[in-house]
Amino acid sequence: MAQVRYIVKDVDETVAFYTSRLGFHLDQQFGPAMAILSRDDLQLWVAGPLASASKPMPDGSQPKPGGWCRIVVSVDNIEDTVCCLKDDGVQFKNDILEGPGGKQTLCVDPSGNIVEIFQPN
Repeated sequence: MAQVRYIVKDVDETVAFYTSRLGFHLDQQFGPAMAILSRDDLQLWVAGPLASASKPMPDGSQPKPGGWCRIVVSVDNIEDTVCCLKDDGVQFKNDILEGPGGKQTLCVDPSGNIVEIFQPN
């Protein structure tokens, strides 16, 4: 099983986003510090400000949410998925693009992390 960690602003808000909108299941939650979510063969570890993963590094740099690295959530019908997500107020970075492998677009979770919504050909 693949595991990815996202630094988030609010663990409860992030858990609600991924479980209610993107089909993840909550496996474990450690109060406001961290939660482990799963979807198919992916575990998403979300670490809030109280988690050890969010502590400053020895050089003073601070882990923070956002950036362009992302998880990919595969769907059967990208147009319907995007429509539902937009109806729920989810923000998108771009319109649906089509490439050689399928269609994709990028949405933003409540902490500013990018999630790719992908429909393979």
